Amino acid sequence: GDWDFWTDWKDRRLWVTVVPIAAVTFPAAVQAFAWGRYRLPWGATVCVLGLLFGEWVNRYSNFWGWTYFPVNFVFPSQLVPSAILLDVVLLLSNSYTFTAVAGAMGWGLIFYPSNWPVIGPLHVPVEYNGMMMTLADLQGYHYVRTGTPEYIRMVEKGTLRTFGKDVAP
Repeated sequence: GDWDFWTDWKDRRLWVTVVPIAAVTFPAAVQAFAWGRYRLPWGATVCVLGLLFGEWVNRYSNFWGWTYFPVNFVFPSQLVPSAILLDVVLLLSNSYTFTAVAGAMGWGLIFYPSNWPVIGPLHVPVEYNGMMMTLADLQGYHYVRTGTPEYIRMVEKGTLRTFGKDVAP
């Protein structure tokens, strides 16, 4: 979804919860098919690698090829460590129930730490025209997108989130 497109929307609150919950469904289904039919313990990883390939083709052809947004502004999330963990839990437990509970929990818990080396440098605070913001927010201001008006953009000031200049707790 949109939370996975732009680096300035990959924030530490909503992106961390929306993407793992929405992204676990297809790898779990492919994993159940591969394990139930062929006893292959790498269904989730293969599904995520196919998804990652498709997302890179989409990012490069649509965002760079059509609109010339820099590719490092629109990179997809890292789901491969989560998929490997999900496959390992199924391989070691040999139980769909345990994999659904412990594997899906591990999928969600390892998602943010595995993305932090890529996202971390974009959360560095910078001062720009007297305002404190992150590099990701600064990118969003310099590359304005037609589908996202500026009143949707969230900028941090201190510990409160703001829309424009009004503080919203």
